[in-house]
Amino acid sequence: MIEKIINWSLNNRLIVWLLIILISLGGIYSIYETPVDAIPDLSENQVIVYTEWMGRNPKIMENQITYPLVANLQGIPKVKTIRAASMFGMSFIFVIFDEDADVYWARTRVLERLNYAQKLLPQGITPTLGPDGTGVGHVFWYTLKGNDYDLGELRAVQDWYVKFALQNVPGVSEVASFGGFQKQYQVNIDPHKLIYYNISLMDVNKAVINNNRDVGGSLFEMNSMGYMIRGLGYITSIEDVKDIVVGMNKSIPVLLNDVADIQMGSDIRLGIVEENGEGESVGGIVVMRYGENAKDLIERVNLKIKEVEKGLPPGVTFKVAYDRSLLIKETIATLKESVLEEVIVVSLIVFIFLFHFGSGFASIINIILSVLVGFILMKLFGITSNIMSLGGIALAVGDLVDSSIVMTESAYRKLADRIIK
Repeated sequence: MIEKIINWSLNNRLIVWLLIILISLGGIYSIYETPVDAIPDLSENQVIVYTEWMGRNPKIMENQITYPLVANLQGIPKVKTIRAASMFGMSFIFVIFDEDADVYWARTRVLERLNYAQKLLPQGITPTLGPDGTGVGHVFWYTLKGNDYDLGELRAVQDWYVKFALQNVPGVSEVASFGGFQKQYQVNIDPHKLIYYNISLMDVNKAVINNNRDVGGSLFEMNSMGYMIRGLGYITSIEDVKDIVVGMNKSIPVLLNDVADIQMGSDIRLGIVEENGEGESVGGIVVMRYGENAKDLIERVNLKIKEVEKGLPPGVTFKVAYDRSLLIKETIATLKESVLEEVIVVSLIVFIFLFHFGSGFASIINIILSVLVGFILMKLFGITSNIMSLGGIALAVGDLVDSSIVMTESAYRKLADRIIK
C-alpha cells in the first residue's frame, strides 16, 4: 500500500503540491479560527431547569415541583439521563443529552415539555431554563469600587446598568451579579391594627399589588382634541407605599402606613462576597455562551467595559478580579515556545543523523504539515485550542520525526546500494 502511494505521488507531483498548498492554507485558517481557551471543556451536554418557590421545604419542592417536571421530561429524544435536586425553596433538574445533540435543539425540546408541564405545577410557579453555558464558562469576573457608595447602591448600579450593558456583548450567555444588598420595600404588618380596622391580610396584599401598576383609561375629547387617560400607579418612593389605601373605617380611608411599618431594607442574604480581605464587594460574573471563543469574548467584554465606564456614577470604577485571557495568553506562549524549541532540536538532530539538507528538509516539512492537519481536524470536530490539545501537539512533534527519519534513511541506503552495484 505504501509503495503504491509513493508511486502515485511521484507520477502526480502537481496534485501533491496542490494538496500541500491546500493543507497549508487550511491549517493556517484553522489556527486563527479555532476557538481558544486555556481549559478543555469536559462538561456534559446538559440543559438545566431551575424553579423557585421560596419558603417551601425540600419535601414539598420534591413532591410538587421536581417530581412532576421530571416525569414530564421523560421521553425526550437523545436524552441520556435526568438528574434532579430539591432544596429549600429551589428545584434543579439536569437533563443530560447525548454528545451529538445540538445544545440549542435540546433547549427547544425541553422548553416544549415545560410549556405542557407548567399546568401541573402550583399557580404562579414558572420553571426557567439555565444559561446556555458550560461548567467552564465563567471566563471573566469583575467588581465595582466606590468609596462614597454603600453596597446597596453599588448593587443597584450593577443590576440596572452594568449587567444589561454587558449582556449585549456577542457571545455572552449571562452576567450573574454577586455581593451587596438588593434593595426592597419592606412592609411589617401589625396584626393588632388589622383587627382594630377590621382589615384582612389578603386585603393588604391585594392593595399593594393593585397600586403598583399603571392602568389604561378611555379617550377624553375636549376642544376637538383627544386625550388618552391613564392611571400612574408604579411605586417610585417609600412615600408611595405608605399612602396606599388598604380599606375603609367609618368612611375614612385606612392607609398602609396606619397598619404597618414601612422601611427600605435588603433581601435576605445567604452569604457574602469578600475580595482579598478588604471587605465586601459587589460585581458580576460573565458567563460565556456554549461554543464561543473565550479569548475573543474577553476582548469584546473589555472593550464594552471601557464604554460602560463613561456612564458610571462619579467615583465608581471597575476592578478585574479574574481574567482568563491572561491564562490563555501565557498558556499559548508557553506552548509556542515549547513547539519552537522542539522543532529546532529535532531539525538539528535530523541534519546531524542524515547529514543531508534535502532529506532533513523533507522531514521538517512532514512535521509542519502534520501539525497543520491536526489543526484542521480540531476545527472540523469542534475541539478548542487549549492546554491539553496544544500540549498533545507539542508531544507529538518528537514522534512525527521518527517515521520520516526511518523512511528517509531507508530510501537513502537503498539508493546507495544501487549506486554501489
